[in-house]
Amino acid sequence: MNAIQGPHAAPRLVLASTSQFRRQLLERFGIHFTVAAPEVDETPQAGETAIDLVNRLARAKAETVARRQLQSLVIGSDQVALQGRDILGKPGTVDRCIDQLRACSGQRVTFSTAVHIIRTDSGSNESHLDTTTVYFRRLGDDEIRRYVERDKPLQSAGGFKVEGLGISLFERIESQDPTALIGLPLIWVAGALRRMGLALP
Repeated sequence: MNAIQGPHAAPRLVLASTSQFRRQLLERFGIHFTVAAPEVDETPQAGETAIDLVNRLARAKAETVARRQLQSLVIGSDQVALQGRDILGKPGTVDRCIDQLRACSGQRVTFSTAVHIIRTDSGSNESHLDTTTVYFRRLGDDEIRRYVERDKPLQSAGGFKVEGLGISLFERIESQDPTALIGLPLIWVAGALRRMGLALP
């Protein structure tokens, strides 16, 4: 295991998320970490913008778990998808997913992924917001139905899985970090963890 530099004992790395996609992304670093459910109310506040919402939730998830985890580096993250001013959530049902992808056909969707990291022994913390723009092809109903049946993206923001067959729905993606669209911008996370004392790679 990598050691944390400095006068304190080496903190544990904790992912404040139960998302299998974020867990799989963090596993790329090849270091041990634990997962903790943040148990945060994700209801938007009155007058809150989508960007304010995603930043607040990433911080709240990290802070909630950090209060229960001593000597830890805690990573909280949240993501929101916007088509124009409309927030695209997790569709939940096949019919909603089909309707959502119909609305995205030929359109641009912006994904904002927020991250907040806290080192609990020192109180140091950093925040980041990554923006990814996805341009959808014009999609026929048959394509949409086949895609939803095969990839079953009902619990994915936007109604698709970019790490799966969803990549076939796009014309192009504009991003500084391709992992951000999946749920955790690893380029920034790696830098933040290094700044907090974790040796990567």
